Order: sequence, then structure tokens, then C-alpha cells
Amino acid sequence: MNLETVHTIYFIGIGGIGMSAIARYFHANGKFVCGYDKTPSPVTKSLEELGISVHFEDAIESIPKQAFDKEKTLVVYTPAVPKDHKELNYFISEGYTVKKRSEVLGDITKNTYCFAVAGTHGKTTTSTILGHILHETNLNATSFLGGISENYNSNLILGGDEISVVEADEFDRSFLRLSPDVACITSMDADHLDIYGAKESLAESFVEFSKKVYDKLFVRKGLPIEGITYGIEEEADYVAKNIKIINGSYVFDVQTPSGFIKNVEINLPGKHNVLNTVVALAMANSYGVPLQTIAKALKNFKGVQRRFSYKIKTEECVLIDDYAHHPTEIDAVADAVRELYPSQQILAVFQPHLFSRTKDFADDFAKSLAKFDELILLDIYPAREKPMEGITSEWLLGKVKLDAKKLSSKEELITNIQNSKAQVIVMIGAGDIGELVENVKDNLLAKIA
Repeated sequence: MNLETVHTIYFIGIGGIGMSAIARYFHANGKFVCGYDKTPSPVTKSLEELGISVHFEDAIESIPKQAFDKEKTLVVYTPAVPKDHKELNYFISEGYTVKKRSEVLGDITKNTYCFAVAGTHGKTTTSTILGHILHETNLNATSFLGGISENYNSNLILGGDEISVVEADEFDRSFLRLSPDVACITSMDADHLDIYGAKESLAESFVEFSKKVYDKLFVRKGLPIEGITYGIEEEADYVAKNIKIINGSYVFDVQTPSGFIKNVEINLPGKHNVLNTVVALAMANSYGVPLQTIAKALKNFKGVQRRFSYKIKTEECVLIDDYAHHPTEIDAVADAVRELYPSQQILAVFQPHLFSRTKDFADDFAKSLAKFDELILLDIYPAREKPMEGITSEWLLGKVKLDAKKLSSKEELITNIQNSKAQVIVMIGAGDIGELVENVKDNLLAKIA
């Protein structure tokens, strides 16, 4: 189906962060956009505020009439939608053009100069930094993001159709549908083993992705894939050196194959974000953006919502919200918060995401969570999965070597946090824990007022 001839785009799972970015894009380009999602959320609310019709009941009679013109309607769905979804099955059985999100993203970007950011961690921050640099440089670029950029309050940075920035998602092998000109691979830690079965299969898919890159591939130093390398204080093509923390910001120098820039400043915590910044800088610089222009853009980059987002930052109390849902990501958060608050008591509130991930990485989760002083563990967020026998938060908690640890329901969470003497509280997870943060924030502010 030619996107030019499509009148209506119907999204099944429109509230997903990747889905909603594409929905915004089509809406901005004059298409009639509508869709279904399981539950209302801040994302669906923001879409409705744009005039996009969203409903929350899996019912064919709830679909807007514009979507029933088979020749002019494209149906887009996310792999997270269950196989027995009534609306999805209706569109398939009636012969509509039905595509996965990744296919549509591939269609949109195949005629652009495409920057793709791959890796099991760091995709959203890196692609948002890169999108911001290209936007600040006034290049004709549109960026599709997997998180809400603080600078643009959106997961879409609209520009032109000459350049695109996309997250190359390894889940469901989606990234193999892209045609990148320039790409990076930030990390290849085992994840999504419910899809891949073994970490070797995941690694093979990254190798396959690397072969799709037309022009330049940037690779984190140490990964088993050939490419232009980047790192921190090591032998690499792009290297961050002389890292300092000044007033909570990271300041560092970058050596590139053709130059050197001093005192690059980012308002993001953690060495992992220095790496994310270096590869975004490398990708932009390889396209011809001068280093000084990049450094200027980085200085006013505000970050991504739910990526080490400060909700409270006072002398008495710090509350941080983060999307971390893999042991490596939790390690990065723990290291960053310990670096910034070395003498403070730190409480982590964690909601595990998926039964399969909890099972596959239980021992690694236990080690990562033990880096905090205290732990409150919520029930596992199931997302697309059915419960697995014996895989519970109580089972995971038993593996964590911490004295100060406890299970909590969502209803008891605020009371349990208030009973802690911790000055720094970090709320982490990819489920609906993000929806609890504002309530926790309000109660903590009332307590210290």
C-alpha cells in the first residue's frame, strides 16, 4: 500500500510509546488517525488533545466509520496485542492492509537518510540526543523516539522528510525491517529471551542488523561487531576523556578521528550517559555537523522523561523516576545515584517487568538491587504475559542480599516510603510504576513542607 493514497490510519495499541510517535507523525501529515488502547494513559490523553480519536474497549462497533474504507485504510498494530484481539482479527479476516509498527516505520523512513540507534540499553536517550542535535542544527530531520523528550514534551521531533532518526528495536527482530544509512549499537546484553530463546540468537540478530547499514556503523568499544568504535578513556575512534562532575553536570573532552573538543557539558547523570552522548556526537559529526555546534546543542539538552528524571531535588529529599527494567540498567542507575549522593541513604522502589525477564535474570536483578541501601519491591507487571508458577516478587526478594527490604502493594506504597528514613528515593521499572510517581511526589512534598 502506498502511504500517499492512505486516508485513515487505525492503530491497535495506539498508547504505546513507539506507536504514538507514528500516530503523531501521520496526524501532522494530514491523515485521519484513530485507534484503540487497553487503558487510558497520559500518552492517550495527549493524543486525544491533538484531536485523535481513541477508545478503550476491544469492540468493532467502537471503530470510527472512516476506518471501514478498506482501500484507503492502513491498520497498524503492536506485537504486544494478544492474538485473540477482536478488532485485529476483524481487519485481518476482512482483508485490510495490516502491518506491524516496525514495518510502517521502515516504510516511512526508507526514502530518508536514516540514522538508527540500536542496543539493548541506551536507545531512547541516544536517539533523543541525536534528534535534538539535528533539530538545533536546523537540519531537515524528523525523529521517532521511544520516550518523551523534555525539550519538546513529545516522542516525535517534527522536521522534514530528508533525514530520519529512529530507535532500532531488537524486540521481535523489528530492527531488521529498517534501512539505515548510519547506525550505532550501544549494547548487546541478553534480553527478550522469551523471543530469542538464547543470548546467541540475540547476538546473531545484531550481526544481521549491522549488515543492513549502508554507510557508517558506530559500535561501543568491546562489542563483538566491526565498526567505528567509541568509549571512555580507552583506545577507540571517538573517546571521552578527563571526565569531571561540576554542579551535577558531566563535563568532558572528546577526541575524534579528525579533531578534539574540550569541555562538552551534559546535564545527565551517569557514565552510561557520557557514552550515549559520545555516540550521538559521533553520528552527527559524521554527517558534517561541526563539533562546536554539537556542544552548544548538548548544553541545552534536558533529557528524557523517566530517564533519571528528578521529581524532587531539595536539601531534605530527592525523588528520581527511571524506566530501568533490566539488571544492567539498574546497575547504571545505582552507580549514578551513588556517585551523586555518596553519603546519603538510598531507597529503591522497583516494579519488575515481565515474568519471563524476572525468571531469566533473577540472580542478576538480586545483585543489582542489593546496591541500594533499602528496597521496596512491587508485584511483577505482567504486560503481555500470563503468570508463571513460582515466579513472584516474593521469590525475587528472597534472593536480594539486603537487610532493609520488603514487599509492598501499590496501596501501601506511600506509607512504606514514608516509614523509610532514606533521603534519596529512586522509583524504577517499565510497567505502570510511572503512574504512581506523582502521588508519591505530592505526599513527600507535603511531608517536608
